[in-house]
Amino acid sequence: MWFNVTATILSLAVFLAGLKIMRDGLHAMGHGRLPRILQTLAKTPTRGIVTGIVSTALLQSSAAVTAISVGMVASGSMIFRDALGVVLGANVGSTVTPQLLTLNLWALIVPCMFLGMVATLSGRERWRQPGQALVGFSILFISLQALTSALHPLTQSSWFTSVLSATGHNVWIAAFMGILASSLVQSSTAVTVITMALVSDASVPIATGIAIVLGANVGTCLTSVLAAIGQSRPAQQVALAHVLLNLGGVMLALPLLQPFASLVTGMTPVPSQQIADAHTLFNFLSTLVVWPFTNQFATLIERLLPDQRHA
Repeated sequence: MWFNVTATILSLAVFLAGLKIMRDGLHAMGHGRLPRILQTLAKTPTRGIVTGIVSTALLQSSAAVTAISVGMVASGSMIFRDALGVVLGANVGSTVTPQLLTLNLWALIVPCMFLGMVATLSGRERWRQPGQALVGFSILFISLQALTSALHPLTQSSWFTSVLSATGHNVWIAAFMGILASSLVQSSTAVTVITMALVSDASVPIATGIAIVLGANVGTCLTSVLAAIGQSRPAQQVALAHVLLNLGGVMLALPLLQPFASLVTGMTPVPSQQIADAHTLFNFLSTLVVWPFTNQFATLIERLLPDQRHA
């Protein structure tokens, strides 16, 4: 058993390392460009949402994109209402990696790893960063398979079953676990993918897994909150909008969790795909519901946290 515990911990550590390597490579590719892109394109709610989706899908960190938006609003290079669209889109963009990891990519992973290593070691700056991103994604995929294999024997142990039965069947506790886990690792993507592995091995029920993923969306807001501390009121409004969007979505979704779980299980019989689909649907629907009322939502935020300079 201890061998499997160690293997699980090592697989998780390698997974998080792979996620960081991929993000660092993608972030370096967009270094200096992303703020200019956000400032140029996010001029209407719709354009802001599309920009947030694309930039987060490429950077694979909604927390980073939101934090950058907070910083730009704080510096005066973007107004709060423009940043709000980016925040709405960032949640949808964060669902790309879990969806990719549900695919059978073994035929591509080894070539990707090889090409990534060659590019990283080539010495050319323009190739090193894409190579790093490829290596990171390859590590993500391999470590996820290792994590799934390592978890299987643990799920048969009595202590593991008792812990999950005590906490895992209460969706509110499960959502809180997702908030806590995502706050600690600052990645809803990481928590979602780990949950995919747990559900695939029948360690947790599908509804519980979805609740964990919903909570993870709230936990990732910590980055934007920290980035807004001590900043201007408009920057703090961006962080508040991020929190209310995700927290409000979770509060509305949890009472409807069973019908929602039935919907995603009806879409596919594959447990890991069900979690990835639930993650995508939740973020897409949350953004879709707010999208027509972006200006009204912005007004609500401005009333909850008014800018005293314009009061």
